[in-house]
Amino acid sequence: MAMFVRKAWSKERASQHFDAYFSRLLKNSRHQTSLQVWMESSGFTYRYAAGRISANKDAAVSLNQPFHTASIGKVFTAVIIMKLVERGQLALEDPICKYVTPTELTHLFVYRGVDYASQVTIHQLLGHTSGVADYFEDPVLHKPSFIQRIIANPDEVWTPDALLDFTRNNQVNHGPPESRYYYSDTGYILLGRMIERITGRSFSENLHLDIFSPLQMNDSYLMFFPQSQQESAEPIQDIWLNTVEISRFPSLSCDWAGGGIVTTPQDLLIFQKALHHGTCISQTSLQAMMTFKHKFRSGIHYGLGMMELHFEEFFFLLRGLPRLQGHSGILGTHMFSHPESETHIVMNFGSTKSIVRSYKALIEVMITLKRMQIWA
Repeated sequence: MAMFVRKAWSKERASQHFDAYFSRLLKNSRHQTSLQVWMESSGFTYRYAAGRISANKDAAVSLNQPFHTASIGKVFTAVIIMKLVERGQLALEDPICKYVTPTELTHLFVYRGVDYASQVTIHQLLGHTSGVADYFEDPVLHKPSFIQRIIANPDEVWTPDALLDFTRNNQVNHGPPESRYYYSDTGYILLGRMIERITGRSFSENLHLDIFSPLQMNDSYLMFFPQSQQESAEPIQDIWLNTVEISRFPSLSCDWAGGGIVTTPQDLLIFQKALHHGTCISQTSLQAMMTFKHKFRSGIHYGLGMMELHFEEFFFLLRGLPRLQGHSGILGTHMFSHPESETHIVMNFGSTKSIVRSYKALIEVMITLKRMQIWA
């Protein structure tokens, strides 16, 4: 008796399905004004962009419109650290007190009366096991919370020192180094400061010299720190923080080394391919970043500045979908790859209200690629 074999979806059918799916998704979304999707997989290419930039006179969003990447930027910070390792300028197990001043570490690593600052390593900051609090989302000793402050004080400019001070003066450490995994933007601010001290250049200059310029990512820059007029010419897409559009707020300076990069889908695809093809960092460095020992939450595992998605942990019927490596951000931003099938996915929802919706969309993407028999 012959077994029934389901015919693979064609590229045309998959594209039509995606067009209808994403159009419906954006139409039914609240506190989200645009949507971008770029993907490549085993010869299949798909591009989608729709919506408007309300902060720019309702201009239409182009296919390659710049957007704020949020925590995808942590991958870039980790890559620069790995480049410094490759050059012999630091080691992952080095204590961070070797590279930052005692003043900068004051009270950041105190837990139950013991100061662990001298024990914290670069590896622990990269992997979120240092114990330091998270300035962006952690509870505060004195209101308002950080997110409330960004919205209430849109003209407030945040320096790295001010971000460290916010955690130092208003939040509580989560435990001794290596005692637990706890995601921390504050830790990545410290990594940015270390990069500046070791290289003698600004964090923005390091991004350009080590990543953007060599890879010809000509539309990428650190927000509020552009290196040329060209980089700030195209308006970025809307950014919805809860129910407020904040893309023109100076208070967005709060991201910096934890996720302040503005880029385009095309540039992110260039970066993903370079990362996995060994033209950005060595395979040894990449494997160190892709050692996923901790769980960010169910279905999302964490290495050193990178995530790995285990779809079967989202829902058991998703077992069989391949694992993706990359990073997502609080604005519903995604940068994920499956190198074995040359699959690269970039999405931008531009809203904190769209995080769950964006992951559901990523699952739909993976199921559709499976219907195309991209994977066995």
